[in-house]
Amino acid sequence: MHDISDLEIRGVPGVFIASSEFVDAAVAQSTSLGYPTMARVFVPHPIQDRTDDEMRAHADHAFDEILAAITSG
Repeated sequence: MHDISDLEIRGVPGVFIASSEFVDAAVAQSTSLGYPTMARVFVPHPIQDRTDDEMRAHADHAFDEILAAITSG
């Protein structure tokens, strides 16, 4: 989250990506950093025990949302 806010300060678009377990934490932290509308995309939780194929499927599924988030605004 700090990296994304640093990119925003520099004028470089960024998007925060995390698993759905961290929705509330992401809202709280982005708000405390002064970026309550920071671009973010959430993927299904958990991710640590996913196979490579499952991770690729999650990435493929999230790709359009990530692209839209990073190119909007």
